[in-house]
Amino acid sequence: MQQATAPPSDAKASASAVPVAYANPTVAIISPSFCTPYPVDLGIVRKVLTITHGNFVVTDVNGNTVFKVKGAHLSLRDRRVLLDAAGYPIVTFRKKLRSVHERWQVFRGDSTELSNLVFSVKMSSWIQMKTKLDVFLASNTREDAPDFQVKGSWFERSCVVYAGNSSTILAQMHKKHTVSSVLFGKDNFSVTVYPGVDYAFIVALIVILDEINTNDS
Repeated sequence: MQQATAPPSDAKASASAVPVAYANPTVAIISPSFCTPYPVDLGIVRKVLTITHGNFVVTDVNGNTVFKVKGAHLSLRDRRVLLDAAGYPIVTFRKKLRSVHERWQVFRGDSTELSNLVFSVKMSSWIQMKTKLDVFLASNTREDAPDFQVKGSWFERSCVVYAGNSSTILAQMHKKHTVSSVLFGKDNFSVTVYPGVDYAFIVALIVILDEINTNDS
C-alpha cells in the first residue's frame, strides 16, 4: 500500500500559491483496480427521506451504477457497507464507540476484524465551523500526522480531499441541483477524482462525511 508523497520540487513552488492536482504515484488504498490514469467523475445520489442514513447510489458519467451503500443486514445504525454494482461488499464502515473525536473505521470486505482494517477517519476537532477530517492508514499506528485530510463545507456539499498536510488535491466534491432532487427527497452531488487516485477510497470518505455530519446535525 503506497502513501501519497510530495510533488516534485518544481510543483512545490507553485503549490504554495495554488493547490495542485494529484497525478503520480498511484494512491491505491482499497485496490489498484479502482485507480485510473485519467480523472473519474462520479455522480452520487443520497436518499434524504429515509428512516436510516447511508442509502447512496454512485454512478459514472453514463449513469451506470458503480457503487451502492447500505446499512449492514440486521446491524445497528453505526455500520455501513460499500457494495459494487453486483452487490459484492468492498469495505465495511464501523463507528468506533467511546471515541473523543468521532471516529470511523473502514475494513476490507464485510469484515470488522482489526486485521482487516484499511484506514480510519476522525474529526480534527470536536467543534468545527467547517468540515475537517483526518484520515489515517492502518499502517500509521502513531498517527503523528494524517495521511490524508478532508476540508470544506458539508452543508454546501463542497469538500476537497488532500494528500496529508499538503495542498495536493486528490478529489473534489460539488453540489448538484436538479428538479428531481427537490421533488423526490434526494441529495445529488458530484465528485471528481484525479488520475491515479483510488475512487472507491474517495467514495468511502464521502460516506463517512455524511455519517458524521448527519449525526451531528
